[in-house]
Amino acid sequence: MSTVLAVVAHPDDEVIGPGGTLAKHAKAGDEVHVLILAEGKTSRADDPDPEASAALSADETAASCAVLGSAGVHRLDLADNQLDTYPLLTLAQQVGAVVERLAPHTVYTHHSGDLNIDHELTARACMIACRPHASKVRWLLGFSTLSATDAGYAGREPFVPALYSDITDTLAYKLDAMRCYASELRDFPHPRSLKAIGLQAELFGAHANTAAAEAFSVLRGTWDTHINQSKEV
Repeated sequence: MSTVLAVVAHPDDEVIGPGGTLAKHAKAGDEVHVLILAEGKTSRADDPDPEASAALSADETAASCAVLGSAGVHRLDLADNQLDTYPLLTLAQQVGAVVERLAPHTVYTHHSGDLNIDHELTARACMIACRPHASKVRWLLGFSTLSATDAGYAGREPFVPALYSDITDTLAYKLDAMRCYASELRDFPHPRSLKAIGLQAELFGAHANTAAAEAFSVLRGTWDTHINQSKEV
């Protein structure tokens, strides 16, 4: 059994990005944790009751992570869409404290080229927190987030996946977990719709010759599987 950690900027990012893979980890007996940096609601100027929205978001996250089989949800409750107002060192230290406590084998985080500033800074803080001499993390993987990774402009770092996770058996968990975020769901063709999420899984699946998949960039990896070397030439 291994411990895995998803480090995300906002509630629901853990579903839209690596949700099917997190469910796959849980079904395999791994201990799955989710760290959410920002509270995800209060930046919306049209919200008449931000406190009620924050409470609703917490309830949605708890329900969603239960569907995925998460063993724990950890929150920093930083200001939504304002992570650039915090020193990067502060963000890295707070992420690092959770990484040190949980000692995960694998960490999933955002693609640093996402348009959303919170995603970018979450990824950068995570890369600092998970550097080889500061943690025991063996794999640090970046995921794409619909409505953020696909919304980047020319000149931003493109998302280039190098690793695919077959989620054919857990796509239903991913979609059920997303249904828990009723306040975040939109109608198709909005990218944050159940149909769009399912279509992306099918597209990534086609890349990997399987029915459904999630795609990851390898930010850093240490392959510790033993390789048998034959003496035959």
